[in-house]
Amino acid sequence: MVRRAMTNTNRDTVSPQTFQPRPRRWPHLLALVLVLAVVAGLVWGWGPARRYGVTGASYGARVACSCRYLGGRSLNDCHKDMEGAVAWVSLSEDPAAHSVTASYPLVASQTATFHEGWGCQLSPWTGSH
Repeated sequence: MVRRAMTNTNRDTVSPQTFQPRPRRWPHLLALVLVLAVVAGLVWGWGPARRYGVTGASYGARVACSCRYLGGRSLNDCHKDMEGAVAWVSLSEDPAAHSVTASYPLVASQTATFHEGWGCQLSPWTGSH
């Protein structure tokens, strides 16, 4: 009885120079899942964030307008009174119109204008702010 040694035919036909391992796909899939989760979180949270932004910008504009035109303080000094999330609001002033605009970047903006005898009033909401 003659025994033949078993040989691996794949080893004989594939040279080390041509062998290329399969790329790992799980890091790419994990990155895709994380990106989709972040996008879904932003879409889900955009509505409430927008509403809070409009409310905060409106509050900031009204308070800063009163501080500036009724209190006679500078706009930078008025910004010091804002605390919490309203402190993130940026303020700008139009001295000719006696108005102050408060805005959360990329979220909301609101303007309050001083009218003699009426005080500071917010601009009407149009739904596009």
